[in-house]
Amino acid sequence: MTDSTNIISEENKIIRKPEWLRVKLPTGKEYAQVREIVSKHKLHTICESGNCPNMGECWGEGTATFMILGNICTRSCGFCNVATGRPLAVDLQEPKRIAESVRLMNVKHCVITSVDRDDLKDGGSIIWAETINAIRAESPQTKFETLIPDFQGIWENLQRIIDVKPDIVSHNLETVRRLTKQVRIQAKYDRSLEVIKRLHDGGMKTKSGIMLGLGETEEEIHETMDDLRNAGCDVLTMGQYLQPTPKHLPVVAFIRPEAFAKYKMIGIDKGFHFVESGPLVRSSYHAEKHIF
Repeated sequence: MTDSTNIISEENKIIRKPEWLRVKLPTGKEYAQVREIVSKHKLHTICESGNCPNMGECWGEGTATFMILGNICTRSCGFCNVATGRPLAVDLQEPKRIAESVRLMNVKHCVITSVDRDDLKDGGSIIWAETINAIRAESPQTKFETLIPDFQGIWENLQRIIDVKPDIVSHNLETVRRLTKQVRIQAKYDRSLEVIKRLHDGGMKTKSGIMLGLGETEEEIHETMDDLRNAGCDVLTMGQYLQPTPKHLPVVAFIRPEAFAKYKMIGIDKGFHFVESGPLVRSSYHAEKHIF
C-alpha cells in the first residue's frame, strides 16, 4: 500500500484519527429503549464490549448483536477489547433470556456472537444451539446471523451449529495469513478457512470479515479474498482496525474510504454475493441485507 492510499503511522506511533472515522454519540428514543432492554435482562452485547463505532446507528434502529456465553474470553487476541481471563460458569438460562429479549425488541434480524470458550469441552456449542432454537420458538419470523468461534477445530462442535441451520453463519478470518500469529494469537489461518469450508459444505450461507490497517499489503488482501472464496465464503466485510487501548496492537495505517470502495469492487468481481467495505464497517454492519 502506498502513502497516496493511506495515512501511515510513522514508526507505529499513535496518530490522530482522520475525519472519516468520527462518529456521532448515540442518542434517540430507540437507542434508549434498546439499552434499557439490554440492561434489564443482563445481556452482553459485542456492541458495548467491542466498543463498536456503529452502536449508535444500529441501536438507533432497534437492533443489537448479542454476545452469549459471558463476557470473558479465554483468548487474548491483539486487536480485541473483550476481557480475557477465566470465564464464569455457563448460564443455562441464557438462551431463554436472549430469545425473550429478541421478542421484546421485535427485531426482524438479529446477530448472535460469543466469546471463545476453550475451557468447555463442547466449546459452548450446546448453548449456541439452544439459543438458536429458543429464538426460533419465541420469534419464528426473525432472521438471524451467527458469528461463531472456531471451536478449536473440534468439528463435532461446529456440526451442532450446522444442524440448527442459522440463516447465515459468519466466522471472521480477521487478517491476512502473515499477520495471523500476531493478531490472533491462539487462532490459525487455515483452521478458520476450514471452518468456512465445512459450513459451506454443510449447506450454510457463509460470511467472514477482515480488518485493514494492521500492516497488510494490497497483494495480501487480494490473496485473502481468494482464500475465502475458495473456501466457499459468500459475504465479506472489510473495515478499519482501531486500537482499543494502548495495550493492543497499534494502527499501522488508516485506510482511505476510496481504497475501501476499490476493495469492494474487487471483492464483487471475485464472486462474493455481498461486500461491505468501509472504514467503520464491522462484522454485523448491515447484517440484515446479507440474507440471500
